[in-house]
Amino acid sequence: MTFFLYFLLEFLTLLSEIKSPKDIKNLSYKELSDLSTEIRKTIIDVVGKNGGHLSSNLGVVELTIALHRVFESPKDAIIWDVSHQCYTHKILTGRYDKLSTIRKKDGISGFTKHQESPHDFFDVGHSSTSISSALGLLTSRKLQQQDGKVIAVIGDGALTGGMAFEALSHGGQIAKNLIVVLNDNQMSIGKNTGSLSRYLSRLTMTSHYQTFRRKFDKAVSKIPFVGKSISNFVFRMKRGLKGIVFSNNLFADLGYEYVGPMDGHNLPELERIFNRIKNLDRPVVVHVITKKGYGYSPAENDPVTFHGIGPFCTSDGTVEKYDTLSFTECFSNSLEKLAEKDEKIVAITAAMMKGTGLTTFAHRYPKRFFDVGIAEQHAVTFAGGLAAGGLKPVVAIYSTFMQRAIDQLVHDIALQNIPAVFALDRAGAVPDDGETHQGMFDIAMMRPIPNLSLLAPASANELYLFLEWAVNQNLPVVVRYPKSSCPPEEDEFSLPVEIGRGVLLKSFAKDTENCDTLFVCTGGIFREVKEAVEILHNGIDNQVVNCHIYNLRFLKPLDKNYFLEIVKPYKNIIFVEDGIRIGGIGTYLESLLQRSYVGKKTAVCGFPDKFIPQGKRNDILENAHLSPDYLAKKVIRLREDTSFNQNGWNK
Repeated sequence: MTFFLYFLLEFLTLLSEIKSPKDIKNLSYKELSDLSTEIRKTIIDVVGKNGGHLSSNLGVVELTIALHRVFESPKDAIIWDVSHQCYTHKILTGRYDKLSTIRKKDGISGFTKHQESPHDFFDVGHSSTSISSALGLLTSRKLQQQDGKVIAVIGDGALTGGMAFEALSHGGQIAKNLIVVLNDNQMSIGKNTGSLSRYLSRLTMTSHYQTFRRKFDKAVSKIPFVGKSISNFVFRMKRGLKGIVFSNNLFADLGYEYVGPMDGHNLPELERIFNRIKNLDRPVVVHVITKKGYGYSPAENDPVTFHGIGPFCTSDGTVEKYDTLSFTECFSNSLEKLAEKDEKIVAITAAMMKGTGLTTFAHRYPKRFFDVGIAEQHAVTFAGGLAAGGLKPVVAIYSTFMQRAIDQLVHDIALQNIPAVFALDRAGAVPDDGETHQGMFDIAMMRPIPNLSLLAPASANELYLFLEWAVNQNLPVVVRYPKSSCPPEEDEFSLPVEIGRGVLLKSFAKDTENCDTLFVCTGGIFREVKEAVEILHNGIDNQVVNCHIYNLRFLKPLDKNYFLEIVKPYKNIIFVEDGIRIGGIGTYLESLLQRSYVGKKTAVCGFPDKFIPQGKRNDILENAHLSPDYLAKKVIRLREDTSFNQNGWNK
């Protein structure tokens, strides 16, 4: 299929008739080919407008159709690992009319979500969980004497996660009706690395087995159908013959029937294989080969860029460029500058080279760059080993994915006071991807960890200064920053780093001396706090309020005496953080302040105790009552509030 084919279609004729998987059961292969074309065009058009995961979704169109043709969802449960490739699944399960709302505020999710449809069994956004979830669901059904297969669809990139292997090992022992579909596209988000990738490539590329398999399948297809027994016999024969070709097969050794590799874009072949294995009374791994971005040449040629992408021009694949510098780009530039000066600096990522901004570092310093695959836990402990050997590792991981490695951060880094640096991208509000990707928990999770320093830059200058400081400390350091553009620089952001101390900004106040209200904020939400201050300076509810801002810089450790001196002149103090309010820095500082002073009015603003759905950054902050307008009104309400007792606490 070519790139231009999709733009010759003026009208969609089949998709509008698909309300459930039952509607594709009786379509001819010609109709299914047309349906695949329509689905791809629809996905390209929607992602072109909304942004989203394109390459992964284009790569599984035929696979998804085959699964829904052969199996009976939701009686047969299809579990998608990561689930960023579920757009075709959503279309076929009655959500075509809503696809235009995907990833938008109040729209459908870009991932599977059990509240959306009975065909979505789990809310998923992280990697390597599908086999564990499928095994648990299957076991639950078995104990309750419920019928049905459970199919886990997992990519070869996700298979690099240790949790997937734990589940494979367990499933081979107990799960007769478990089917694991290994979607092998030689990529996770970036190109896969490591021995597992080479192992799968060896299975895929063995030409003599491929020749044998085609000839054998052709011969078998001529045998008249005589029931379930012939299917079992044929598969046992094939397994034995494959054992001659492959002296070692990881999946067979774990107790699975191994089928493949096979063409993941050949719909008749996929259906034929799935129809055979659904009658097998044993766990099965089906190895399919697909191509990311299949059918759309810009995505085929550059699957990394089109993996998770913002709005783009669908006619030629041109991606909109922005003039502003993002925190991710600033991290990339800063780390390269520091690495140029210090040969001991090395960079680590967990299959997110492009997303974390390490692409140019990897090209410039290939021997000092390590992509460990989707293995955040290993990345953290690996960094500890590098540091123990005398290097200066910088680990770049999204905040939401760092949640998976908290034990390693505690046990393998902080406990031993190992000097490794962790750059947490996408901290705070994360646009578009929804509940699974919000970076709202890292402050509350990491502040209690002994020996750990936690910093939050408000600008590009601060991020560079913090990284420079961090790589020269003999202790573990976390630097967290948001997925957003860097705000304009303030003079205070270039001040030297002083442990435990932030910077006080007065210069934009109309009256820098006569001011009784102070915002205390984390760096990731400084832009919104400054906008709130500007609203108050210009007047709101017939009131003009002068405010100063104290940018904390350090969330841990804190110079408590210095902080108390900073806030001493102010009567009204608003704490604002781009993290969850419970257990956050704001509640701690409010408690410290109230124990030290009498009569001060305080308020804490942070993410509420709930998971925040998708939307643009402004939508998310408004939902969480962290928008500039809300913060400005919060100041007015606080100043007018008389419900404080003599100790300053709310009644």
